[in-house]
Amino acid sequence: MKTVLITGVSKGIGRALMQKFLDEGFDVMGTAYSGDVPEIHERLSIFDLDLASSQSIAACADSVISTGKKIDILINNAGILADEDETTVVVDKLRRTLDVNLIGPVDFTERLVSSIVSGGHIINISSTAGSLELAGKGESHFPLHYPCYKISKAGVNMYTRTLALRLKKDDITVSSVHPGWTKTDMGGEEADITPEEAADGIYSIAVSKPETGGFWFRGERLPW
Repeated sequence: MKTVLITGVSKGIGRALMQKFLDEGFDVMGTAYSGDVPEIHERLSIFDLDLASSQSIAACADSVISTGKKIDILINNAGILADEDETTVVVDKLRRTLDVNLIGPVDFTERLVSSIVSGGHIINISSTAGSLELAGKGESHFPLHYPCYKISKAGVNMYTRTLALRLKKDDITVSSVHPGWTKTDMGGEEADITPEEAADGIYSIAVSKPETGGFWFRGERLPW
């Protein structure tokens, strides 16, 4: 039986991913900021994780490793949008956003790399908001808004590329995935797709073997 580790499973896309992988027969290890996830399942384990805290990251990674399970798929899903209405960079919000969306996931992943199986897959949930090419063309629902979020996702994309090069020798695939504009607390009710639809698209990439270091949406490669 394969094991997936998903961060941020208490709501939104993370919860939908948790349910999708359980339905597909995976053992699921999920993290939640509060540790409060009401679902109970014999193949589900929940761990506390605050991606803004290095101590929490270390403790969560140690707890995962202590289970003795090897990880087939790691999905760095948890993230925040702290500057939805901003059009200029607010430095305090940038620090908070980078801690949760970039530095925290990098720290968490680096602590768990040795637990990922050969042939495994690391998925970093990104966004077209982090695409330099698309941003340069103004191709966004709100081209001037949430600069801190955009900066963080551009960093996530670069981490995907550098980690992919490093882990290629170990046959571990690393991918950035754009989930789509999704009806969540972050995406809002005007968004295009449901969390379940987003989870289906992410699942399809996660269980496939795409070229490592790619940026994907529903099987199509996106520009950096």
